[in-house]
Amino acid sequence: MVTVIDGKEVAASVIEAVKASAQAYADAVGGKVGLAVIIVGDDPASHAYVGAKGRMAKECGFNSVQHTLPEDTRQEDLLALVAELNADASIHGILVQLPLPRHLDSEAVIQSILPEKDVDGLHVVNAGKLATGDMQTGLISCTPAGAMLLVRKIHGRDLSGLNALVIGRSNLFGKPMGQLLLNANATVTMAHSRSRDLPALARSADILVAAVGRAEMVKADWVKPGATVIDVGINRVAAPEKGEGKTKLVGDVAFAECAEQAAAITPVPGGVGPMTIAMLMANTVIAAHRKAGLTAPVF
Repeated sequence: MVTVIDGKEVAASVIEAVKASAQAYADAVGGKVGLAVIIVGDDPASHAYVGAKGRMAKECGFNSVQHTLPEDTRQEDLLALVAELNADASIHGILVQLPLPRHLDSEAVIQSILPEKDVDGLHVVNAGKLATGDMQTGLISCTPAGAMLLVRKIHGRDLSGLNALVIGRSNLFGKPMGQLLLNANATVTMAHSRSRDLPALARSADILVAAVGRAEMVKADWVKPGATVIDVGINRVAAPEKGEGKTKLVGDVAFAECAEQAAAITPVPGGVGPMTIAMLMANTVIAAHRKAGLTAPVF
Protein backbone atom coordinates (compact mmCIF):
# COMPACT_ATOMS: atom_id res chain seq x y z
CA MET A 1 0.00 0.00 0.00
CA VAL A 2 1.47 3.32 -1.06
CA THR A 3 1.98 6.12 1.48
CA VAL A 4 0.67 9.43 0.14
CA ILE A 5 2.88 12.01 1.86
CA ASP A 6 0.66 14.77 3.29
CA GLY A 7 2.54 18.05 2.82
CA LYS A 8 -0.20 20.02 4.58
CA GLU A 9 0.22 17.94 7.72
CA VAL A 10 4.03 18.24 7.73
CA ALA A 11 3.82 21.98 7.00
CA ALA A 12 1.40 22.43 9.91
CA SER A 13 3.86 20.73 12.27
CA VAL A 14 6.64 23.06 11.04
CA ILE A 15 4.41 26.10 11.62
CA GLU A 16 3.65 24.95 15.18
CA ALA A 17 7.39 24.68 15.84
CA VAL A 18 7.93 28.14 14.28
CA LYS A 19 5.26 29.65 16.57
CA ALA A 20 6.96 28.18 19.63
CA SER A 21 10.37 29.44 18.46
CA ALA A 22 8.97 32.92 17.72
CA GLN A 23 7.52 33.06 21.24
CA ALA A 24 10.84 31.90 22.72
CA TYR A 25 12.60 34.66 20.74
CA ALA A 26 10.12 37.28 21.99
CA ASP A 27 10.55 36.09 25.59
CA ALA A 28 14.36 36.25 25.32
CA VAL A 29 14.74 39.49 23.38
CA GLY A 30 11.56 41.45 24.06
CA GLY A 31 10.67 42.05 20.40
CA LYS A 32 9.03 40.21 17.53
CA VAL A 33 10.63 38.33 14.66
CA GLY A 34 10.48 40.69 11.65
CA LEU A 35 9.79 39.74 8.02
CA ALA A 36 9.70 42.30 5.19
CA VAL A 37 8.19 41.39 1.82
CA ILE A 38 8.67 43.54 -1.29
CA ILE A 39 6.33 43.19 -4.25
CA VAL A 40 6.63 45.22 -7.46
CA GLY A 41 3.73 45.59 -9.91
CA ASP A 42 0.22 44.17 -10.16
CA ASP A 43 0.65 40.48 -11.02
CA PRO A 44 -2.39 38.77 -9.42
CA ALA A 45 -0.58 35.48 -8.72
CA SER A 46 2.31 37.31 -7.02
CA HIS A 47 -0.14 39.31 -4.88
CA ALA A 48 -1.92 36.09 -3.89
CA TYR A 49 1.39 34.50 -2.83
CA VAL A 50 2.45 37.60 -0.90
CA GLY A 51 -0.92 37.76 0.84
CA ALA A 52 -0.58 34.14 1.93
CA LYS A 53 2.96 34.74 3.22
CA GLY A 54 1.85 37.83 5.17
CA ARG A 55 -1.07 36.01 6.78
CA MET A 56 1.15 33.09 7.77
CA ALA A 57 3.81 35.43 9.22
CA LYS A 58 1.17 37.11 11.40
CA GLU A 59 -0.17 33.71 12.48
CA CYS A 60 3.36 32.80 13.56
CA GLY A 61 3.56 35.94 15.71
CA PHE A 62 5.95 37.84 13.43
CA ASN A 63 5.97 41.54 12.66
CA SER A 64 5.09 41.29 8.95
CA VAL A 65 5.80 44.34 6.79
CA GLN A 66 4.77 44.57 3.12
CA HIS A 67 6.23 47.10 0.67
CA THR A 68 4.08 47.32 -2.48
CA LEU A 69 5.83 49.24 -5.26
CA PRO A 70 4.45 50.38 -8.63
CA GLU A 71 5.19 48.52 -11.87
CA ASP A 72 7.49 51.32 -13.11
CA THR A 73 9.73 51.30 -10.01
CA ARG A 74 13.35 52.08 -10.93
CA GLN A 75 16.19 49.65 -10.15
CA GLU A 76 17.97 52.19 -7.94
CA ASP A 77 14.82 52.82 -5.88
CA LEU A 78 14.28 49.10 -5.32
CA LEU A 79 17.93 48.65 -4.30
CA ALA A 80 17.61 51.63 -1.94
CA LEU A 81 14.64 49.98 -0.22
CA VAL A 82 16.57 46.72 0.17
CA ALA A 83 19.51 48.67 1.65
CA GLU A 84 17.13 50.35 4.12
CA LEU A 85 15.75 46.97 5.20
CA ASN A 86 19.27 45.52 5.44
CA ALA A 87 20.07 48.28 7.95
CA ASP A 88 16.85 47.85 9.96
CA ALA A 89 17.66 45.81 13.08
CA SER A 90 13.97 44.93 13.58
CA ILE A 91 13.83 43.10 10.24
CA HIS A 92 15.36 39.60 10.26
CA GLY A 93 14.15 38.36 6.88
CA ILE A 94 13.80 40.10 3.51
CA LEU A 95 11.85 38.54 0.66
CA VAL A 96 11.55 40.03 -2.83
CA GLN A 97 8.62 38.42 -4.64
CA LEU A 98 9.63 37.04 -8.04
CA PRO A 99 9.19 37.47 -10.93
CA LEU A 100 9.99 41.19 -11.01
CA PRO A 101 8.89 43.35 -13.97
CA ARG A 102 11.16 42.79 -16.98
CA HIS A 103 12.97 46.12 -16.79
CA LEU A 104 14.40 45.20 -13.37
CA ASP A 105 17.53 43.08 -12.79
CA SER A 106 16.24 40.38 -10.41
CA GLU A 107 19.65 38.84 -9.78
CA ALA A 108 21.20 42.16 -8.71
CA VAL A 109 18.31 42.75 -6.32
CA ILE A 110 18.54 39.27 -4.75
CA GLN A 111 22.31 39.55 -4.33
CA SER A 112 21.89 42.96 -2.62
CA ILE A 113 20.04 41.33 0.29
CA LEU A 114 22.33 40.55 3.24
CA PRO A 115 22.93 36.77 3.20
CA GLU A 116 21.85 36.49 6.84
CA LYS A 117 18.48 38.11 5.93
CA ASP A 118 18.03 36.17 2.68
CA VAL A 119 15.19 33.93 3.89
CA ASP A 120 14.51 32.71 0.34
CA GLY A 121 18.00 31.15 0.40
CA LEU A 122 18.92 32.50 -3.05
CA HIS A 123 22.05 34.57 -2.27
CA VAL A 124 25.27 33.12 -3.68
CA VAL A 125 26.74 33.04 -0.15
CA ASN A 126 23.89 30.82 1.05
CA ALA A 127 24.12 28.66 -2.08
CA GLY A 128 27.88 28.33 -1.50
CA LYS A 129 27.45 27.35 2.14
CA LEU A 130 25.04 24.59 1.14
CA ALA A 131 27.42 23.43 -1.61
CA THR A 132 30.29 23.14 0.88
CA GLY A 133 28.14 21.26 3.40
CA ASP A 134 27.73 24.15 5.86
CA MET A 135 24.26 23.44 7.24
CA GLN A 136 24.76 25.54 10.36
CA THR A 137 25.25 29.15 9.24
CA GLY A 138 23.51 29.49 5.85
CA LEU A 139 19.83 29.69 4.90
CA ILE A 140 18.48 26.99 2.58
CA SER A 141 16.16 27.69 -0.35
CA CYS A 142 12.60 27.07 0.90
CA THR A 143 11.17 24.59 -1.62
CA PRO A 144 14.10 22.13 -1.57
CA ALA A 145 14.28 22.47 2.23
CA GLY A 146 10.60 21.55 2.39
CA ALA A 147 10.96 18.68 -0.07
CA MET A 148 13.85 17.36 2.02
CA LEU A 149 11.65 17.30 5.13
CA LEU A 150 9.19 15.12 3.22
CA VAL A 151 12.03 12.75 2.23
CA ARG A 152 13.07 12.59 5.89
CA LYS A 153 9.49 11.71 6.86
CA ILE A 154 10.00 8.42 5.01
CA HIS A 155 13.73 7.71 5.32
CA GLY A 156 14.99 9.67 8.34
CA ARG A 157 18.02 11.99 8.31
CA ASP A 158 20.62 9.51 7.05
CA LEU A 159 20.18 8.40 3.43
CA SER A 160 23.31 6.22 3.33
CA GLY A 161 23.08 3.49 0.69
CA LEU A 162 20.17 5.08 -1.19
CA ASN A 163 20.29 6.23 -4.81
CA ALA A 164 18.59 9.57 -5.49
CA LEU A 165 17.74 11.12 -8.86
CA VAL A 166 16.86 14.80 -9.21
CA ILE A 167 15.29 15.64 -12.59
CA GLY A 168 15.95 19.36 -13.10
CA ARG A 169 19.05 21.45 -12.46
CA SER A 170 17.67 24.92 -11.72
CA ASN A 171 19.40 27.19 -9.20
CA LEU A 172 16.03 27.62 -7.47
CA PHE A 173 15.39 23.94 -6.83
CA GLY A 174 17.37 21.23 -8.63
CA LYS A 175 20.89 22.14 -7.55
CA PRO A 176 20.10 22.83 -3.87
CA MET A 177 17.96 19.67 -3.70
CA GLY A 178 20.86 17.63 -5.02
CA GLN A 179 23.15 19.16 -2.38
CA LEU A 180 20.70 18.42 0.43
CA LEU A 181 20.43 14.77 -0.63
CA LEU A 182 24.21 14.54 -0.96
CA ASN A 183 24.72 16.09 2.48
CA ALA A 184 22.38 13.40 3.86
CA ASN A 185 24.70 10.71 2.37
CA ALA A 186 22.56 9.68 -0.62
CA THR A 187 24.28 8.78 -3.90
CA VAL A 188 22.92 11.53 -6.14
CA THR A 189 22.42 11.74 -9.90
CA MET A 190 21.41 15.08 -11.45
CA ALA A 191 19.38 14.67 -14.65
CA HIS A 192 18.14 17.32 -17.07
CA SER A 193 17.02 17.96 -20.65
CA ARG A 194 20.38 16.79 -22.05
CA SER A 195 20.47 13.54 -20.07
CA ARG A 196 20.41 10.33 -22.10
CA ASP A 197 17.79 7.64 -21.35
CA LEU A 198 16.04 9.38 -18.46
CA PRO A 199 13.66 6.46 -17.77
CA ALA A 200 16.64 4.13 -17.19
CA LEU A 201 18.22 6.62 -14.78
CA ALA A 202 14.90 6.93 -12.94
CA ARG A 203 14.47 3.17 -12.59
CA SER A 204 17.62 2.94 -10.46
CA ALA A 205 16.46 5.62 -8.00
CA ASP A 206 15.27 4.82 -4.49
CA ILE A 207 14.34 8.51 -4.19
CA LEU A 208 13.02 10.17 -7.37
CA VAL A 209 12.56 13.96 -7.34
CA ALA A 210 10.88 15.55 -10.38
CA ALA A 211 11.16 19.31 -10.94
CA VAL A 212 11.03 20.09 -14.66
CA GLY A 213 7.63 21.74 -15.24
CA ARG A 214 6.32 19.13 -17.72
CA ALA A 215 2.89 17.79 -16.86
CA GLU A 216 2.87 14.10 -15.90
CA MET A 217 6.16 13.39 -17.65
CA VAL A 218 7.24 10.68 -15.18
CA LYS A 219 5.35 7.47 -15.95
CA ALA A 220 4.90 4.26 -13.96
CA ASP A 221 7.59 2.39 -15.89
CA TRP A 222 10.13 5.03 -14.79
CA VAL A 223 9.58 4.24 -11.11
CA LYS A 224 11.56 1.59 -9.26
CA PRO A 225 9.16 -0.60 -7.25
CA GLY A 226 9.16 0.66 -3.66
CA ALA A 227 10.73 4.05 -4.47
CA THR A 228 9.89 7.37 -2.83
CA VAL A 229 8.63 9.90 -5.40
CA ILE A 230 8.75 13.64 -4.66
CA ASP A 231 6.81 15.69 -7.24
CA VAL A 232 7.75 19.38 -7.30
CA GLY A 233 5.96 20.25 -10.54
CA ILE A 234 2.89 22.48 -10.67
CA ASN A 235 1.22 22.45 -14.10
CA ARG A 236 -2.25 23.64 -15.07
CA VAL A 237 -3.87 21.40 -17.67
CA ALA A 238 -7.29 21.15 -19.30
CA ALA A 239 -9.89 19.21 -17.30
CA PRO A 240 -12.85 18.57 -19.64
CA GLU A 241 -14.30 16.15 -17.06
CA LYS A 242 -14.96 19.21 -14.86
CA GLY A 243 -16.74 21.07 -17.63
CA GLU A 244 -15.88 23.10 -20.71
CA GLY A 245 -12.88 25.39 -20.27
CA LYS A 246 -12.06 24.02 -16.80
CA THR A 247 -8.50 23.25 -15.67
CA LYS A 248 -6.78 21.34 -12.88
CA LEU A 249 -3.33 21.24 -11.29
CA VAL A 250 -1.08 18.25 -11.91
CA GLY A 251 2.56 17.57 -11.14
CA ASP A 252 5.47 16.35 -13.23
CA VAL A 253 4.55 12.79 -12.18
CA ALA A 254 1.58 10.78 -13.51
CA PHE A 255 0.28 10.32 -9.97
CA ALA A 256 -2.29 7.53 -10.28
CA GLU A 257 -0.09 5.13 -12.25
CA CYS A 258 3.15 5.93 -10.36
CA ALA A 259 1.39 5.45 -7.01
CA GLU A 260 0.96 1.77 -7.96
CA GLN A 261 4.76 1.37 -8.20
CA ALA A 262 6.01 3.66 -5.44
CA ALA A 263 6.09 2.99 -1.70
CA ALA A 264 5.64 6.71 -0.96
CA ILE A 265 4.60 9.63 -3.19
CA THR A 266 3.67 13.30 -2.86
CA PRO A 267 0.41 14.53 -4.42
CA VAL A 268 -0.09 17.74 -6.42
CA PRO A 269 -1.58 19.83 -4.95
CA GLY A 270 -1.00 19.18 -1.25
CA GLY A 271 2.53 17.75 -1.30
CA VAL A 272 5.62 19.94 -1.65
CA GLY A 273 3.59 23.14 -2.22
CA PRO A 274 2.50 23.79 1.38
CA MET A 275 6.08 23.23 2.58
CA THR A 276 7.47 26.29 0.79
CA ILE A 277 5.75 28.94 2.94
CA ALA A 278 6.35 26.84 6.09
CA MET A 279 10.11 26.76 5.40
CA LEU A 280 10.10 30.52 4.67
CA MET A 281 8.74 31.03 8.19
CA ALA A 282 11.32 28.58 9.55
CA ASN A 283 14.18 30.46 7.85
CA THR A 284 12.93 33.76 9.27
CA VAL A 285 12.80 32.53 12.85
CA ILE A 286 16.25 30.89 12.39
CA ALA A 287 17.65 34.22 11.12
CA ALA A 288 16.19 36.08 14.11
CA HIS A 289 17.71 33.66 16.61
CA ARG A 290 21.14 33.88 14.97
CA LYS A 291 21.03 37.68 14.93
CA ALA A 292 20.29 37.72 18.66
CA GLY A 293 23.05 35.20 19.43
CA LEU A 294 20.49 32.57 20.47
CA THR A 295 20.65 28.90 19.55
CA ALA A 296 18.65 28.61 16.33
CA PRO A 297 15.87 26.02 16.09
CA VAL A 298 16.37 22.99 13.84
CA PHE A 299 13.58 21.87 11.52
